[in-house]
Amino acid sequence: MVRDSAVLRPDADTIPQWTDKYFLKTKEIIGRFGDCTVTYALFMRRPVICTPRLMIEWLQHVARERGTEFRVDLNYQEGDWVGAGEPLLYLTGSFYHLVDLETIYLQKLGAPCVAAYETYTMCVDLPRVAFVAMDARHCAGTSMSEMMAYAASVGSAAAKRQVDAVGFVGNANDATAHFFGRDSGLGTMPHALIGYAGSTLRAAEMYHETFPDEPLTALVDYYGQEVTDSLAVCRRFPDLAKAGRMSVRLDTHGGRFVEGLDPQNSYAVLERHVPLAVRLYRNETELRYLTGTGVSAAAVFHVREALDRAGFEKVKIVATSGFNATKCKVMADVGAPIDVIGTGSFLPQKWGETYATADIVLYDGKPSVKVGREFLLKKDG
Repeated sequence: MVRDSAVLRPDADTIPQWTDKYFLKTKEIIGRFGDCTVTYALFMRRPVICTPRLMIEWLQHVARERGTEFRVDLNYQEGDWVGAGEPLLYLTGSFYHLVDLETIYLQKLGAPCVAAYETYTMCVDLPRVAFVAMDARHCAGTSMSEMMAYAASVGSAAAKRQVDAVGFVGNANDATAHFFGRDSGLGTMPHALIGYAGSTLRAAEMYHETFPDEPLTALVDYYGQEVTDSLAVCRRFPDLAKAGRMSVRLDTHGGRFVEGLDPQNSYAVLERHVPLAVRLYRNETELRYLTGTGVSAAAVFHVREALDRAGFEKVKIVATSGFNATKCKVMADVGAPIDVIGTGSFLPQKWGETYATADIVLYDGKPSVKVGREFLLKKDG
């Protein structure tokens, strides 16, 4: 059964409104002078993780609506690493029925392949950390949201196969939860709830009263009292803390340090745990992730120290705010004690790297490709 989802849009009737005009004109010319069977090679200009399912589902959907068939020959399986310029797949079918689809099927291929590569990297670097995809708010519409959730699931699955990573355990909304084997999204409280409640502790009480059977995750940066509020919530719910059913979430923005830290104290925290970390050469971005404002490695160690001193060793730390592949790599290098990372920062940062390309390499079985793209020709053709 075909899923009724964003990936299956646009349907056959609205494709002309969304496709490049020169493809539509070419379709008219083919209709006048005769059809042929063509084979396209689809590739990208940077290394990626093969993430073609949504594109293929859409192509199959359109083929059914048009009463035709398209053959997809994958050179790589879903989740495989693919080098720059290497054809991910060959797509064969009626030129008349394929020519006007290129605009849309490339949109459904490039960005997921790059996002999957990013999530794969993050999960491999931090194999014992659970990830939650929190990208939906940063996506440009529901179609992108679906593509990014799918990408996170593919990159995560690849990391699980390679290094037995925990990977992505869920995402933030119901519509795409199925990619992670769930019926619904994951999430606890936003900053708005704490503002409404008037205190972090009161927000935690409201949450627990409303959802008494769920583990409790308290967002603790709203009032700039990450340590104070973490301990207050733990003391209010000692049974949950003792049972390991409580977490504190650090989402401190980059405009200030976590409570109790400044540059000097941040360096001191790292000296206690990973004394070589700041003595090795680091660029400015890496140093900021180690000892700077926001959710730094020093901040995570600092909050972990406070929880452990108070006897809350089983309380977990959830870290959010800007956790891209580079930041995850830094956290992995120093062994920051993070239990869960919530991230939307696996979304491609350089959009130009997401551009997938399709070139025809066979016309009625005869090899032909523009000069400079001969590397796309099928090895057996």
